[in-house]
Amino acid sequence: MEVVKELVLRLARENPRWGCRRIQGELARLGHRIGASTVWKILTAAGFDPAPRRGGPTWREFLTSQAEAIIACDFLHIDLASLRRVYALVFLEHGTRRLHIAGVTAHPTAQWTAQQARNLALEVDVRLESLRFLIRDRDSKYTESFDAVFEAEGIETVRIAPRAPWMNAHCERVIGTLRRELLDHVLIWNETHARHVLDVYARHYNGHRPHQAREQRPPLTDSRTAPLTDSSTPRRLLQTRVLGGLINEYRHAA
Repeated sequence: MEVVKELVLRLARENPRWGCRRIQGELARLGHRIGASTVWKILTAAGFDPAPRRGGPTWREFLTSQAEAIIACDFLHIDLASLRRVYALVFLEHGTRRLHIAGVTAHPTAQWTAQQARNLALEVDVRLESLRFLIRDRDSKYTESFDAVFEAEGIETVRIAPRAPWMNAHCERVIGTLRRELLDHVLIWNETHARHVLDVYARHYNGHRPHQAREQRPPLTDSRTAPLTDSSTPRRLLQTRVLGGLINEYRHAA
């Protein structure tokens, strides 16, 4: 039986598109007559996924290998002081972690969403050449017009599975960061105020805030460059207050 088990595992490794019945048939041709359910038990015990998933990368492997070519989007809701609610469309470039606040509105229609996509395409026109995938959920506000904006730039739209926010984890995480570091501590009065606050924070996030995935450098800094200052040399520390002191930025004096 051990010989058959090793043979089943070898066939599965060397032929990732073969299912249990295909492997069973090959074994029968080689003189080993066992049931398809036995093949399934051997593969499951060894940690093999079903054949269609063995044929390609997992979602995690896809995100990791294609990070430099991915941009993701999602909606963030903001509750105003007047108890009304507005929505911001957020984009995040996976490779650089660069954050884009596309727009803020109380009524995010499909037409409005498509227009924000066009505005973003104009804003990041040069960098779009390096992007290949857009990750989004299945919200009805993402219409064919929205996808067409990115298709025109050679970017393929990848829709996540229903009720699977973990498949858009980077965007979900940056929305959580926006809440923890900003929105949970500020009273927002209207759409204009929301847009101003988000834009100021985005400049801080992109230009100053350190990111572990980028060796503690902000998105707009080349991750290959050396630290800006020598910590062994005493320098006067300068503090910049952002959003009235809600956030502080620190730099060494020139």
